[in-house]
Amino acid sequence: MGLDQSFIGRAYPPGTPYRVSREKIAEFAKAIGDTSPVRHDPEAARAAGHRDVVAPPTFLIILTLGIVDVLANDPDLGLDYGRLVHGDQSFTHHRPATAGDRLTVTTTIEDIFARAGNDFLTVRTDIADDAGEPVCTGRAQLVVRGEDV
Repeated sequence: MGLDQSFIGRAYPPGTPYRVSREKIAEFAKAIGDTSPVRHDPEAARAAGHRDVVAPPTFLIILTLGIVDVLANDPDLGLDYGRLVHGDQSFTHHRPATAGDRLTVTTTIEDIFARAGNDFLTVRTDIADDAGEPVCTGRAQLVVRGEDV
């Protein structure tokens, strides 16, 4: 059974806001080997024109990971988590995420199609701050492998 195409355009409401902290930014930067002072030193970040330490561009993946659980737990969509693979990911940054931000994620299913026995699901995540201003738009393509593939 394929994914339900009537879900194209469906938006999922934002979850609990995520507070970006200096500690989480430093932890993530260390994990990816980013030693830039703007990731670790508030004074260096301010000298560079930011209000606090700046998250690496890929940091916001942390906020988008939970959407897979939301989609997998929606029984009407028909997504089989056991056959799911991550096909692609992109981010369009509207401004850097910095320590002190409270960010929310709204997720929209942009497309569902089948090809070569697999289902493809394109998901957009809109990340905004407390004022509703956009911080980042993410897109992911998830592939649900066919049973015979």
